[in-house]
Amino acid sequence: MINPSRLRVIAVGKVRKRWVSDGLALYLKRLPGLGIVEVKDSTPEKEADAIWALLLPGERLVVLTEEGGHFDSVGFAHWLDGLASDRIALVIGGAEGLAPSLKAKAMAMLSLSPMTFPHELARLLLVEQIYRGVTILQGGPYHKA
Repeated sequence: MINPSRLRVIAVGKVRKRWVSDGLALYLKRLPGLGIVEVKDSTPEKEADAIWALLLPGERLVVLTEEGGHFDSVGFAHWLDGLASDRIALVIGGAEGLAPSLKAKAMAMLSLSPMTFPHELARLLLVEQIYRGVTILQGGPYHKA
């Protein structure tokens, strides 16, 4: 079973929109232990250096990028469940995207959609999908197929 405390979201940039902050607060309250770490906006290379410095020993890197693989919500839940014994850092890049070096060393590349979203919205969508995944695996009523 997914343990939110084994997941971290590392996101470039700050959340400036109140409605995004409110949404994140709601889902983080429902996912005790899930952490979000912010990296200062800079160049993709400097952001990559900051992300490498934040990775914990043994933490596996998953990057969100438009070139990544796609899941539906149930598939994403089962994918996360398959990694339940690992520590995972899910990385969301900034406006210029992620450095190629970061993508090359990631254990997986994921895409939330073929569309591109602002980093703030991507953060909210990812956290909501993590919550949805937890409830799917628990058989809760949140996800209606």
